[in-house]
Parts: sequence; structure tokens; C-alpha cells
Amino acid sequence: MTNYGFVIDNRKCIGCHACTVACKSEHDVPIGVNRTYVKYIETGTYPNSGREFSVQRCNHCEDAPCVSICPTTALFTRDDGIVDFDSDRCIGCKSCMQACPYDALYIDPNTSTAAKCNYCAHRVENSYEPACVIVCPTEAIISGDLDDPESNIAMIISEHTVTVRKPDSGAKPNVFYIETSPEMLDPLAAPPESTGVWTDQEGGVGHFASQAQALLHAHGYGDRMKDVDEENARRVYDTPDKGVLWGWEVSTYIWTKAIAAGTYLAAMLYWLAFGGDISGILLPVLGISLGFLALTGFLLVYDLDRPERFLYVLLRPNWESWLVKGAYILGAYSAVLIASLTVVWFDLGENWLAWLAYAGIPLALLTGVYTAWLLNQAVAREAWRSKWLAPQFAAETLLAGVCVLVLLSEEMLVWVIVAAVALAVLAAHQRRTIREPQLVPLS
Repeated sequence: MTNYGFVIDNRKCIGCHACTVACKSEHDVPIGVNRTYVKYIETGTYPNSGREFSVQRCNHCEDAPCVSICPTTALFTRDDGIVDFDSDRCIGCKSCMQACPYDALYIDPNTSTAAKCNYCAHRVENSYEPACVIVCPTEAIISGDLDDPESNIAMIISEHTVTVRKPDSGAKPNVFYIETSPEMLDPLAAPPESTGVWTDQEGGVGHFASQAQALLHAHGYGDRMKDVDEENARRVYDTPDKGVLWGWEVSTYIWTKAIAAGTYLAAMLYWLAFGGDISGILLPVLGISLGFLALTGFLLVYDLDRPERFLYVLLRPNWESWLVKGAYILGAYSAVLIASLTVVWFDLGENWLAWLAYAGIPLALLTGVYTAWLLNQAVAREAWRSKWLAPQFAAETLLAGVCVLVLLSEEMLVWVIVAAVALAVLAAHQRRTIREPQLVPLS
């Protein structure tokens, strides 16, 4: 089996951007986005100053999180280890961008679909090396088969101490660096300068980049970056920030989904578990649940960069992705709500309603919680990788439903509200804090 990868020799890189230009030319990459680029950092003050260059790109991971989270198999791992993509299947959900620990993906402004380095697969298939390797004047980029002990890349790795970016992500990256500083590999160790001679880090052509910068400065992060001790590493050239990937649509969808699931869940539990009387509010409960579920579906489609392809999630599913599982959960839950509404509307009896509730209660719970497992798949967002995220979503879903029922009926038990609030506070408190990125030498 072939397993392609890269070695970046930072001893040789001169920051000429030949690789960036060659990549753009080879793949007709639009202005403002890059598949490969060169990052600059500076340390110290003149005359005791230094500058380091490093090529950044897709790491073609052995356990690529972008492949796992992609709902339509638009991203896939080839038999030769190259992580490739099919823009014809992409729906523009941006989940791959949330999952990638290396910020390697972008939304192509011409096609509104995701794209990234694909190791020049079309060249490799014809026994050519990637374009960036061919043009590098110092041979700082080495490509080849990592599993072939006699290949140049395998021998270089065996003879040198190499490091990878974010090994703690579990992605098992196949891009290795020789003599690279921790400040270069750790994005938090070298905050960006606001402006430079050849770059402007304030702006960016990325996805909602202006909104991201506004949020950063609104919370004081921009000022903190400018106040970094001058002796520390400074990022003076980098790819533009892609900014907010999931905006108000996704945050609103989490809220509407909690109401849609929690209202039905709380009502059915109150009826079946506690023997409560919900006959007077049953129709409003089902109407509110179904209405907010429809609004949830609309927001999910509206957030896509290619909304006309939303059915690909159901027709071309990747069953590893919780986007796909969530879509089928939402579909099954909506079917239960419609059937329950039919039973109530035509007065078909409580037995039918109870049997539907036995399926509807777990589906409502899954509807409220599945987003937590989707966020767990986005390994690039370390604050989301928490075992307490699912319990928190469950508690908040129940809390949202109880609040709706309180508005509909004064008979709801106060202790249920207290318990739901306590669970939500506990889960929020126990969520794991962001871990510091690690630099682990590989021999």
C-alpha cells in the first residue's frame, strides 16, 4: 500500500512563495484563498532578531476528521493516502472546516464549495511530483511514499527528528517538519501583528472574516494581541482568517431545535411518567414542536453555501457524519409529530398517542442532543470536545420544553424546572477547558 506525505525542511525554506504561486497556477485557485501558503514569524528585536518561514497546507491525515464529518462523502481518503475532494458532491456546510485542526480547507468563492490541497493527485497518477515540490528552489518540500523504507522521504524521516502540528488532535497527520520552532507550529504562540510591510492581518478575504475580526475586538482579543511582549514570537505573514464559519443560523437552529424537541419531550414525560393532565395543551404542544422543527430545517438549509444540494445529505450519505444521522433523526421525529397531530386532530384515542410517544420520546431526546456529537467531531474546536456536551444539550432541551409548558399551563411541577436548571449549570461547569496545543517529537 502507498501512503503519500510531505516533509517540510525549515532549515531550507526561504519564504519565496514559489510553492504558493505554483499551487495557485496548477489548480486555478482564486484570489484570497490558498491551498498552500508560507507562514512567517519573527522573534526578538533588532539586531537580535530572527525570522522563520514554514509551508502550511493540508496534512493528508491518516484519520482525517474532515472525511469523518463530511455528510456527503465529498471528502474521501484514497487508497494511496491522499485526502481528496469532489466538489460536485459538496453542499457547502463548512463542517469540514470546523473539523480540520490545520485550517487547511476553504470555501471556493467561485463554486461555493469546499476545497484544499489534494496532493496534486492528477500529477501523482501520471508519475509526476506535486507542483509545489517541483518549483521549490531549495528543495525544502519533499514528497513521497511514507511506507516505502527506500523512498527519499522515508529515509529523511528516519535520519532526522521531525515534528507534526497538533498531534493531540488524533488526526495522525502526514506532513512532517524538520527543525521547526514550537512558536511556528502552535498558532497561539505567535499572535498576528495588525499590519506589516507586505501584509494586513486585520482584514481577510475568508469566510465572514470581517465579522470574525469585529467579534475579536469586541471581546478585547485584538488589543491583547497587540500588547504581546516584543521578545515573544510575532506572526507577520499568514493566510487570511476565515472568520466565523457557522454564524447566527446555526446558533439559532440550536435554540429552535431545543424548543421543538423539549416541548414534546417534557409534555410526554409529564403525561406518561407523572400521570399529568396535558389534554388541554396537547394540540398547542404538537403545533409548537412541529413549527419550530420546520424552522430548524429551514435554518439548516439556509446556512448551506449550496442549499440546492441539501438532499445530498439523504441521498449520498456518509454514515460516519452526525450531520447525516441528525438529518434522519429530524425526519423520523417530524414523522412522529405529524402522526401524533393526526391522532389528536381526528380524536383516534390516547392509546395511539401513547404508542407514538414511546418512539417520540427517544427521538425528541436525540433531536436535542445529536448536535453535541456533531460538535465532538469538529476536533479543531477543542472546547467542543467534551464528554459533558451531550448531557448539557439534553438538560437545556428539557429546560426549553419545560419553559414552554409553563407558559401553556401553570400545573407544571416547579421541581422539574429546578432540576433542569441544575443539570444545565452542572454540565456547563464540567465542560473541559481548551487544552494547550502540544509539540511531540517523532523519531
